[in-house]
Amino acid sequence: MGNLSGKNILIVIPKNQFAEDELFVTHDYLEAEGARMVVLSPRGKEAVGMNKTRFQPQGMLIDWNKQAGIRNKYDAVLLVGGKGAPKSLWDDTILPQILTDHYRAGRVVGAIGQSVTVLARASFLNEKPTSGPEDEVLLQEIEAGGGYHSEDPVTCHERIITANGGGAAREFATTVARVLVEQDVD
Repeated sequence: MGNLSGKNILIVIPKNQFAEDELFVTHDYLEAEGARMVVLSPRGKEAVGMNKTRFQPQGMLIDWNKQAGIRNKYDAVLLVGGKGAPKSLWDDTILPQILTDHYRAGRVVGAIGQSVTVLARASFLNEKPTSGPEDEVLLQEIEAGGGYHSEDPVTCHERIITANGGGAAREFATTVARVLVEQDVD
């Protein structure tokens, strides 16, 4: 795996009830590979995870383009799930715009766990295999977004990466890293 030095990655978490394993495994792996990580949430205030871990994001989602040292766009925009994703990410009005803007600019977008619905609602999954939890509501969202559920823990279609939850977080992170490195080679 190549080094991600010089890469900027945005991770968006729910304002509360985020999945710690999805966040920390993904964040720590990509940071260890050399990426600069920025974690934002809709409120920007201290968030409490599903296992009661407290985490302070670096700011509010609305200020995604005002982070010190970040010029232009992030190399990847990744969404973390958890029980709080339906309440604070699924219907967020800014998030689909950020994802679309970055994807159109050739960047990587990804979602893990309950946040996969955001990609479905933003029309990223049309006719694409999609990994996500075996959750009836999530499966309906994937289908409504034109995608179809994959049994694979992680799927990657072009620069769109989805994963079924915390158990797939390491594979999700390594897939993101691989796609970013491959982009540099192309």
